[in-house]
Amino acid sequence: MTAPDSAPNSVRPHGAGVAVLSDIHAVLPALEAVLAEPDVRAADRIVLTGDLLAGPLPRQTLARLRALGDRAVWISGNADREMAAARPGNEPADPMDAWAAGQLGPDELEFLGSLPATVTLKVAGLGPVLFCHATPRNDTEVALVDSRPERWAEVLAGVPDAVRTVVCGHTHMPFVRFTHGRLVVNPGSVGMPYGRPGAHWALLGPGGGAVTLRHTAFDHDAACARIARESDSPSAAAWADTYVRARYSAEEALAAFGPGDGRNTAPGTDG
Repeated sequence: MTAPDSAPNSVRPHGAGVAVLSDIHAVLPALEAVLAEPDVRAADRIVLTGDLLAGPLPRQTLARLRALGDRAVWISGNADREMAAARPGNEPADPMDAWAAGQLGPDELEFLGSLPATVTLKVAGLGPVLFCHATPRNDTEVALVDSRPERWAEVLAGVPDAVRTVVCGHTHMPFVRFTHGRLVVNPGSVGMPYGRPGAHWALLGPGGGAVTLRHTAFDHDAACARIARESDSPSAAAWADTYVRARYSAEEALAAFGPGDGRNTAPGTDG
């Protein structure tokens, strides 16, 4: 379990809005489309909630994210952690993730390994907001929009009382849910959306603490062609055709992720 960062300098006031980009998965055309959005350009912080480079254009995506400078707040995802730990015989299980890790140099992998599991920022109208990848205590734990209340009680148990908003990613499906006195926000995925093509992200803060789920459409045909042309991965074209075009529905994704939240072992269920 990773404890939320509660150091005084981890909480900083931001009044002009915070854009949240999660699960970019090295899909540079999707990232560029989101960064061109006026509200993202105007945001004083861009929080990157993990799984940033595990995909077809890792070096190019890292360079673009680093160009954001101090505006970017980086958080580690499970894919980032696994890439950072990659060694011969200890590669990530996903073939694309393993390939992407091999495209990065030692300093870049060390940078990925240094990213924090959680960050807390003070956002106008929302107060302290905890940002993480999957849940505040684990970067692979599954909690979904339809997870039972008992599950949410488990994953939020270690969050400080002062934090009333938690922002997570990992499952690539956008939602906002109020549970156990806290607002939970998942911005969805920039690079690997389920349900419809386009990049999903979130905007926090403007308008008196508003939380807005956003969707940026872009030319996914051109994006797939660019990825096939610019990526050295032998599976880049097929990968982009599947994930950039969002060939998996949200319902299929919920069915796949659902058992991971323990719902099938809850009282009153079979299994």
